[in-house]
Amino acid sequence: MSAENHNSTRSTGADAGSPSDYFQRLSKLIRQLPFAAIEAIAGVILRAYEENRTVFVFGNGGSAASASHMMVDMNKGTGEPVAGKRLKVMALTDNVPLLTAWANDSSYEKVFAEQLKNFVQSGDVAFAISGSGDSANVVLALETAREYGAVTVGISGYKGGKMRPLCDVCAVVPSDNMQMIEDMHHAILHSIFVAVREGIVSGKPRTMAAVTGRLRK
Repeated sequence: MSAENHNSTRSTGADAGSPSDYFQRLSKLIRQLPFAAIEAIAGVILRAYEENRTVFVFGNGGSAASASHMMVDMNKGTGEPVAGKRLKVMALTDNVPLLTAWANDSSYEKVFAEQLKNFVQSGDVAFAISGSGDSANVVLALETAREYGAVTVGISGYKGGKMRPLCDVCAVVPSDNMQMIEDMHHAILHSIFVAVREGIVSGKPRTMAAVTGRLRK
């Protein structure tokens, strides 16, 4: 369960709250996912690979775990099959001493933004993960990334929250059930990983045609 504190919607009836009911509702949600935006995010990451850019991923609670998981998949999973250039992904959630230093000496709101100021360059990718889309440190990190000329992408839930307008591409899971949002986030990240790995292994990274119209000029 995420540390983001939101109530889950519940079904009614004899099966409400049962595992079978949960998976039935989850299967319906899969069909509502924003597949075009998910494809676009994969395209952004493949362009970052082509241009030797870095992808910075971040989130809180369960989303922090998702960020770390994505970082492992992207770095190891895309690096093993091919020799030569590799995708570069950094999870801003993983340096606990640095996180606590910024949180203690400044504020928790700045724990991701201040790390970005050390590393992010124009053309890099800032990848935000937030179930609510309203986490203050995620929002500030996206604002900072934009100031530094990075491409901003994200995955969220509910209606996208404050992070949605700060993302060049945002895939919003259309649900207000935090557990299902997080389930879909894991699946979305795995689907992006598979698409990115296939693009790298094939030697034919997908073009950016699908996202050109979405990105800031």
